[in-house]
Amino acid sequence: MSVEKRAYAASGWVMLGVVVLGYLASVALYVASTFMLAGESVGRGLLVMLLATVVMTASIICSCGFFTLQPGQARVCVLFGKYVGTVRDEGLRWANPFYSRNLGAPSDAGTESAVKAGEGGVEVRLGGHKHGSKISTRARTYNGERIKVNDKMGNPIEIATVIVWRVVDTAKAIFDVDDYESYVEMITETALRHVASLYAYDHMEDDDTSEGAASTITLRTNIEEVSEALKVELDRRLEIAGVDILDARLTHLAYAQEIAQAMLRRQQAEAIIAARKKIVEGAVSMVDMALSQLSEGGVVDFDDDRKAVMASNLMVVLCGDSEAQPVVNTGSLYQ
Repeated sequence: MSVEKRAYAASGWVMLGVVVLGYLASVALYVASTFMLAGESVGRGLLVMLLATVVMTASIICSCGFFTLQPGQARVCVLFGKYVGTVRDEGLRWANPFYSRNLGAPSDAGTESAVKAGEGGVEVRLGGHKHGSKISTRARTYNGERIKVNDKMGNPIEIATVIVWRVVDTAKAIFDVDDYESYVEMITETALRHVASLYAYDHMEDDDTSEGAASTITLRTNIEEVSEALKVELDRRLEIAGVDILDARLTHLAYAQEIAQAMLRRQQAEAIIAARKKIVEGAVSMVDMALSQLSEGGVVDFDDDRKAVMASNLMVVLCGDSEAQPVVNTGSLYQ
């Protein structure tokens, strides 16, 4: 695996003055050689012209070594196929003009490419991704598309994620993978599928009564834990590309359409059961309180049959979905 190392680049302003002096000197030598050729010093004139040509050629070559770096950018320097280092100093810089400037481009003959002249070098676009000697080290976001996967219980679900990442090792990003941007996208989808298959979407009914149900991690109820597991998985897989994951979050989580209706009915049934349970608990408490107060106050002398009838009537009134219709009994309870 490649390891990034720092490369030195001279100040561009100093070299700019040197190059300008070189151009001025070559022009002056050309003018002097012209006067010499016009006179009797033909031999000296040719030598001066040759010297002017050498100075002009050297100035043109040195002019190709200028480049600029903004904050959050780096330039990978490769000399005749050998990695020299990475320049991270911002501003106008100058380096060896023979450093390669179209790094990271795949060698597929059938790939469509468009060459774009950029500041400080030539950048090659392949398949929508930009490759060149410059590489951004700023934080980037990748908003993944919704994908369909199976959770731990085998239920099909739809899930999506967004990650924040940046390049921390330019040498690994350029030399150890073919296209680090496409690599990040592919690994993100693969890691998301893997993490989603490790957890269930939600607590199943048969798990609700188990002792460890409350501590079981699920995709719906433990978003923070699942996101942290996804971040750890991405860090491990993207280390080869010199990429660091700053954050990873789930942006979408739902059952797949083919089982969404069935799961909705299940959730509705669970909600109804929970509500009924609360109603029954409250009704029992109210019936007990009513019977106790009526007996203690001497309002009614209840025997077991009267208590059963009273409890039954109160439970119907308190637990019924519709309003109760009272029936007035003008006779005795036993008639």
